Amino acid sequence: MRKWMQDEPSLPELSVLRALYQTAGRGQVGNRWESERGKNLTMSLLLRPEGMSVHRQFDISMVIAVSVAQALQPYLQEMVKVKWPNDIYVGDRKMAGILIENVLRGCDIMTSVAGIGVNVNQQIFLSDAPNPVSLRQIVGYDVDISTLMQQIVAMVEIWMAKLRNGGVEEIHRTYIGMMYRADGALHNWLLPTGEVLTASIVDTEPTGHIILRDFEGREYRFAFKEVSHMIV
Repeated sequence: MRKWMQDEPSLPELSVLRALYQTAGRGQVGNRWESERGKNLTMSLLLRPEGMSVHRQFDISMVIAVSVAQALQPYLQEMVKVKWPNDIYVGDRKMAGILIENVLRGCDIMTSVAGIGVNVNQQIFLSDAPNPVSLRQIVGYDVDISTLMQQIVAMVEIWMAKLRNGGVEEIHRTYIGMMYRADGALHNWLLPTGEVLTASIVDTEPTGHIILRDFEGREYRFAFKEVSHMIV
């Protein structure tokens, strides 16, 4: 993916590289992404946020997550959620993952590639991933993968335009509104120490940190991988 960014400087924004099959799909922190041949959407989408500060990279993450979630909404209605920072969930099961890589110039993002994997028509999962689910398993029929890809790209185009025109607050509101378990209720969170924190989601910061509040009103601030949802 990174080689594609560096070797094709002339490609326009929203260029797509789609794999019909992948043998070494990657998720966050080296996790493996399982995808049966010809059954799912595995794509890389080129963005050119040229000049955007690296400190705003979570804006891009929100744009991609919201875009994928909204592209799935015609099939899933309100069931689709964004699990912080950018997994796509239906109920307590993962339907899509997103991995974003940036090329920087100084402190600015020049190019981003969003790797997007969506479980579309796969019905049997063989990896040790704990909670995968596909669109086909929910809706009961095969979904056209090319159409879904076009819907995602169209949504990214809309939200990137909003981002460039100062619409980050709208993006943030939409992201929070679609956020998994952002329901005001207390949920269990696992800390790297093995301790469990029972807290509700308050907000996310521009840096991507999540703010949680426990039952006594104390607030906690965590970066990605400093805390994780406990899903039974």
